[in-house]
Amino acid sequence: MADTRTRDPMKDSVLPTANAGKFQNPTVTADGQPRATVPLRAPETLWFNTGTLCNITCVNCYMESSPTNDQLVYITAEEVRSYLDQIEERQWPIREIAFTGGEPFMNPEMNDMARAALERGYEVLILTNAMRPMMRKSVRAGLAALAAEYRDKLTLRISVDHWDEANHDTERGKGTFQRTLEGMAWLRDTGIRMAVAGRTVWNETEAQSRDGYRALYEKHGFDIDADDPGKTVLFPEMDETAEVPEITTQCWDILNKSPNDVMCSSSRMVVKRKGADQPAVLACTLLPYAPEFELGKTLEQAERDVALNHPHCAKFCVLGGARCSA
Repeated sequence: MADTRTRDPMKDSVLPTANAGKFQNPTVTADGQPRATVPLRAPETLWFNTGTLCNITCVNCYMESSPTNDQLVYITAEEVRSYLDQIEERQWPIREIAFTGGEPFMNPEMNDMARAALERGYEVLILTNAMRPMMRKSVRAGLAALAAEYRDKLTLRISVDHWDEANHDTERGKGTFQRTLEGMAWLRDTGIRMAVAGRTVWNETEAQSRDGYRALYEKHGFDIDADDPGKTVLFPEMDETAEVPEITTQCWDILNKSPNDVMCSSSRMVVKRKGADQPAVLACTLLPYAPEFELGKTLEQAERDVALNHPHCAKFCVLGGARCSA
């Protein structure tokens, strides 16, 4: 099948041919209307990307993570602490520190970073596939210690792309479903709170998806609410070949939505690029490679408005209504 995408000369990103001419100008849409922007209203979650290296390669990874992708390198506990200091200096009303990857437990300082946030009273969310990196003896010992001290503040969100083994393995590789269940069983037995992230690519209704996850949880004794969208998160797909509309300032009223509904109104993500001397702060967890969504090196610099100038802004956030935080 021919590649239907085209390189946008103004950006370090790939746009589908269907959206050619769109998402070019941060202030106006292709037809000249004012582009919607989102102010940082009340930051609730600060994300840290622990690095893009992962133990597996998924078919449709949002971050293009793999065993060889090191475009985002391991962030350190010292660097995380510097941003925790900035939260206090800027008086951001953060309640949650979240970690994503790649696979976060490939970063040797993952447990130290979680502890740094927990010690300051934040809730901590770690996104993981619960496979071998998490199941190493030293990592499990560190997690068990964190859970013993901060059980009500720590949640691991497990990537279970579908409640059915065959569908999950189609996305993540043969045998991954069973290895993830083994990790989840250890978390269950250790008393570590879990949530699940699934996908909506399977041509089933939301009710069918939640019923499937409910049956999976009951079968394995997992204390996870299948009906709570913050505990069983069903993410829309990032199909870059799909035609999507640009979001104008008028769209808020037309769609009966508010800029406050979009996750960049309440979150930022810190990454460290390969070769960089220090981390950078991004507007969005889904766009680590788009330079126009890099806001600066500090939280103060990241307090500016974000222009919804990417297909993901429309499909995933505004129209899809998805949020990465709990």
